[in-house]
Parts: sequence; structure tokens; C-alpha cells
Amino acid sequence: MEATTVETSCVTPTCGRRERKKQRTREALIDAAFQLFQEKGFEATTVEEIADEVDVSSRTFFRYFASKEDVVLTFQEEQFTTMLEALAARPASEPVMTALRNAAVSVLRACEDGEYGFDPERFGCLQHMMENSPAVFGRSLEHGQKKQAEITRVIAERMGVDPAVDLRPHVAAGLSNCAFRSAFEVLSSRVSGTGRFSDVLDQVFGVMEDGLNYMPADQTATPEMTTPSR
Repeated sequence: MEATTVETSCVTPTCGRRERKKQRTREALIDAAFQLFQEKGFEATTVEEIADEVDVSSRTFFRYFASKEDVVLTFQEEQFTTMLEALAARPASEPVMTALRNAAVSVLRACEDGEYGFDPERFGCLQHMMENSPAVFGRSLEHGQKKQAEITRVIAERMGVDPAVDLRPHVAAGLSNCAFRSAFEVLSSRVSGTGRFSDVLDQVFGVMEDGLNYMPADQTATPEMTTPSR
């Protein structure tokens, strides 16, 4: 008679302690990485230095993260999850772009102000790295593109449509991704007159809400960007 092996989930106290230890190690690596990023800059910080700060090996680091860039994305993942929750909680009567604007701006302001458990110093460090490190900026854009399907799903549910046959949720999700990229570029170019990412993002979403089918130069004046009232 052939023997069979049954896999069971680990439910022992030892398993629980092991998982908690792994989580503590992961969080310690993230804390150490951002501290070094702030002190030395992203490019000058090595994986070995991050691991040394936690008294683990580089091999251990790579059990948790594939690269330094992936450490940075942990903060963005938290932002994204919170934004999706905020979007789902917006009043059903709000138009899609307005709901996206309100959800995204509220989460960004929470990051900047240290609300809901967000670390404002870490957020500032992330913004600095995006401005000065092409590798971080590239990974950030890639992260947003990968998450677009999730935003599309939430928008489709909000609109009560099937995204398999209705392109509008896809367009709205794409525009929200473009809004973040545009806000970063506007902030970097100092066009907006404000140093807060959330204010610039609010301005960008406002432009999208107003409409993008601009008239030619001889029929319209160039509007000035103003800092929104809060």
C-alpha cells in the first residue's frame, strides 16, 4: 500500500513565535534601510550595510527583499492599500475622478502629516529618493502600473459596470496613475509654488476633473496654477 503524506498548517506556539520573529526582522530591515537612505542616500547605501545594522547576513536580507528598491516599495504598498480603502469608502454619489482625487489626496496628506500610523520622515525620504534616484523612480512607476488592475476593479464596482466590456474604468485608473506621475514632475520642476506633494496632486486631479480637451493657443489663455485652499 502506497504511503501518503498530508501537509498540515503549523498551529503550534513555536510556529507563531517563528512568524513573529520573521516579521520583526523584516520590519527592522525596513527601518534600517530608510535610516541609511536618509543619512547616506539611496545609491550610496549597500545591502550589506542594511543587513549589518540588523546584525543579519546579506543572504538573510534577500530572503525578505529582492533588492533595495523593493524595500522602498513597502511604503508605497502601504499607501496604495490605504488609498484603495479610502476610495471604496467615498460616498456613492461622488463622480469617479472626484472620488479618486479625494481618496488619493487624503492619504498623501496623512503620509505628510504623520496620521494613521504613517511616518512623515519616511515619506519625505521616499520623495527625495524618487527625485534623485532613477532606479527608485522607475520602480515606483512600475509599482503603479502593476496596481492599475486593482484600481480598475474598484472603479468598475463603483460604477456598476463590467470592466471586461466597459473601457471607462480602465481609462479612469490610467488617469489616476498619470496624476501621481504628473504631480511628481510638477513638484520637481517647481511649477506649482508649493512644496507639498498632496497639494500638487490635488491640483493635477483638479485639472483632470475640469477636462483635458484644451483649446488651441489663439483661443485660450494659460491658467496659473494656484495652491488649493485646505
